[in-house]
Amino acid sequence: METTAPHASAAVPLRQDARTIGLIGMAHATSHFFHMLLPPLFPWLISDFSLNYSELGLLVSIFFVISAIGQASAGFLVDKVGARPVLFFSVGCFAAAALAAALAPGYFGLAVASALAGLGNASFHPVDFTIMNKRVSQARLGHAFSVHGITGNLGWAAAPVFMAGIASATGSWRTACFAACGVALLVLAVLWWNRDAVDDSQGDWVHAAPSGAGQAKPEHPMAFLRLPSVWLCFSFFFFSTCALAAMQSFASPALGSMYGLPLNLTALVITGYMLFGAAGMVAGGFLVSRVERLERTIAIAMCAGAVLLALVGTGLLPGMAALWIAAIAGAGTGVAGPSRDMLIKRAAPPGATGRVYGTVYSGLDLGFSVAAPVFGALLDRGMTSTVFYGAALALVLGVMSAGMVGAGVAARSAHTPAAA
Repeated sequence: METTAPHASAAVPLRQDARTIGLIGMAHATSHFFHMLLPPLFPWLISDFSLNYSELGLLVSIFFVISAIGQASAGFLVDKVGARPVLFFSVGCFAAAALAAALAPGYFGLAVASALAGLGNASFHPVDFTIMNKRVSQARLGHAFSVHGITGNLGWAAAPVFMAGIASATGSWRTACFAACGVALLVLAVLWWNRDAVDDSQGDWVHAAPSGAGQAKPEHPMAFLRLPSVWLCFSFFFFSTCALAAMQSFASPALGSMYGLPLNLTALVITGYMLFGAAGMVAGGFLVSRVERLERTIAIAMCAGAVLLALVGTGLLPGMAALWIAAIAGAGTGVAGPSRDMLIKRAAPPGATGRVYGTVYSGLDLGFSVAAPVFGALLDRGMTSTVFYGAALALVLGVMSAGMVGAGVAARSAHTPAAA
């Protein structure tokens, strides 16, 4: 017997889907922007508070430890109370974090700001993917994942330009933090005005479970934790994020030390890495619907990025060439992004969207929290090339995890009757 999902999906107007996708994309860009609330200001913070890179790396760890703990819990909260109210709370936390940073009297105040931003970030992936999986029609879901990834990268790319640009122009890093607070409040106002489009409890086109799935015996809410695919996805996020953490926080000073480039140039490598990543996600969004074995797309793209980063780590390139190659490496992780998100969707059991995404994406937070102090300590010891070699190795380990997830999904599909 046919489900109603295909007919419902076909009936959804493009404008309706696009509105939801755009709002979630804006919210996701905001969350990624606030990942970078403090790192672009590190040179000013070192000067004003006499900090070293290890201490600054600990600030990044505070953000991501709280986000990791909160993200795993937020998945359950989203499944219970809905995604929309959690979304509003999270953006409010970002405004509070920026205000706390602007008023910080010292290192403890910066730590409080990192903690508030981490609390706000905790729920974003369970919220975003729950709303998209319920509000966006099936035919456009791959493109929704692509836009989601692109906007995240654009948020990362915008933050260094916005924060460092305002700090340089005004001579005050606190002014940049006040401006970031204004950004969060503006986003919250737009989401509230369009709250009907992000209401995951409404909509006839909510994706139905396969026929017969509703007859299955209800499982314990923690049953999904027994699935190997969940933990393989978790490890994939952990390793791929270790690479990203190295690039975001320390690629700029590493390039300056290895190649003698000035700070105003090396600061652009993060923006370039994220912009190339966004371009890669555009292509990756089309590949999702055309490639059955998504782990192969992930492997090719991420291995290509690893090779480029390792090449930069040799220190043998001309300075500007190294900067460009490091930036272009972002395209590899970008192409892999939509395939990664769809692979997780295929691996997740029905009815556990928030919980699975919350658990899996906490691997992202753990990767940041572990990698930031490790790479910061290596940089303090003058081991600059390890920033790029370590990032390349982490990408390769991520490919191995993705390959095992894909093999598990393929094996499960092969044993599922065609009628299902």
